[in-house]
Amino acid sequence: MIEVLEKQEAYRVGEMPVTLERIYRVVSEGKRLELSSAAIERIQQCRAYLDDKIYKDEAALYYGINTGFGYLQQVRIDRNEIQQLQYNLLQSHACGVGEKVPKELVRLMLLTKIESLSRGHSGVQLETVQRLVDFYNHDVLPVVYNQGSLGASGDLSPLSHLSLPLIGMGEVYFEGKVCPSAQVLEQFGWQPVTLRSKEGLSLINGTQFMLSYGVHITQRAEALFRWADLIAAISVDGFNGNLQPFNALIHRIRAHEGQVDTAASLRHYLEGSEIAQSKEKQVQDPYSFRCIPQVHGASKDTLAFVKGTFEREADSVTDNPNIFPDEDEILSGGNFHGQPLALAFDYLAIAMAEIGSISERRTYQLLSGQRGLPLFLVDDPGLHSGLMIPQYTAASVVSENKQLCTPASVDSIVSSNGQEDHVSMGANGATKCLRVLDNLEKILAIELLTAAQALEFRRPARSSEIVERLIGVYRDHVSFNAQDRVLSVDIKNTIKFLRDRSVEEFEK
Repeated sequence: MIEVLEKQEAYRVGEMPVTLERIYRVVSEGKRLELSSAAIERIQQCRAYLDDKIYKDEAALYYGINTGFGYLQQVRIDRNEIQQLQYNLLQSHACGVGEKVPKELVRLMLLTKIESLSRGHSGVQLETVQRLVDFYNHDVLPVVYNQGSLGASGDLSPLSHLSLPLIGMGEVYFEGKVCPSAQVLEQFGWQPVTLRSKEGLSLINGTQFMLSYGVHITQRAEALFRWADLIAAISVDGFNGNLQPFNALIHRIRAHEGQVDTAASLRHYLEGSEIAQSKEKQVQDPYSFRCIPQVHGASKDTLAFVKGTFEREADSVTDNPNIFPDEDEILSGGNFHGQPLALAFDYLAIAMAEIGSISERRTYQLLSGQRGLPLFLVDDPGLHSGLMIPQYTAASVVSENKQLCTPASVDSIVSSNGQEDHVSMGANGATKCLRVLDNLEKILAIELLTAAQALEFRRPARSSEIVERLIGVYRDHVSFNAQDRVLSVDIKNTIKFLRDRSVEEFEK
């Protein structure tokens, strides 16, 4: 990874507005980071303004700069202790527990934190931001834990773990191992950063834990939507479904964008299918087939809304207090509060769970012995159970997703002795939303396993070129089920098939 990042074209942080597409590209293409001249100027000007303000107005209280934190906001900190305050802050707030955050998400945390600090409203030193850039470029990734944030005063605990290596504390992933950060700093010849006033607060206030999950989740959700549409198309042919519900005229008069898009996708995926064009059809299919555009489409529209929320957040400053050198203001507010993200995660979790719910219903219908298909899609049912039990598995996972859809954002627990009396719980919303997506991938894999099996019972009739191309590649990994075998292996291989490929490769 280090060599890749050193060779790739640099992404100049702070030069253009942040978009999710730009973040995706920076990470996926292995671009190294470089602070733009505009970002450097903003960072230095803001720091100089803060130093001058504190020096000239020593009597004033500035939250987190020369005061304690949270409930301790009225405790004045002596000028000689301001630096120690920053170290105390990082150490005392690094209280993460649970599983380690995946490295790809830590990388996103670094990138989004650098972007936010580069806006010039946080008061950090240039050296501090540059060291975060160095961490990113050399694949030195702090060890962060996925539990501990209330998503209110920012993601305090996760961001504290992200920041500890700046001062030579905590652990990092480096060269495939977890190492003490001090050891890696020494290896590169980097001195620990000497933090100055407000820097600790700037580093740990912010929504970058939640936001990084949001960036990752929206990217995965888009890929899963493409798979959901294509797998649904295979199920339609496997069930000998009617194409009439996907006619463009129907969707023209209820023109929700996601619905129109889904219907168009199904028409595209089934274009030229012998099975789809056959005349032996039921007048109407069950809703899990007939209403694919309406259900998939509504969830796609939800994703579009959620992406807009995360994109605005990625281009924002979310620490506190905020510094405005041009206006001569240091203002304490609440930009660190994760409520916009918390609501978005809950909304998206529900939307993605619905894709799994309707997928499992199609799996169930394919196994029901209807439309000329054998019961449980196996010859000699009774002696063989066929694909009976994968549907049980899908049903179990669908049920778990329903449980995970209990919203996190409606919960709140008072903290900091009542000072932080409403919290978003957006970090919990983020981690459980990702779990919903992981579950959805499993459910779609089971539908693909089932739909591919059903399609074989339609032979010699063929589906579309796209579907047949996919089935041909899929059969190299999962063979036709002629008799009972250990199906967890088939499911595992199908999940890997979905994860390792994109829909686009079958459209060529």
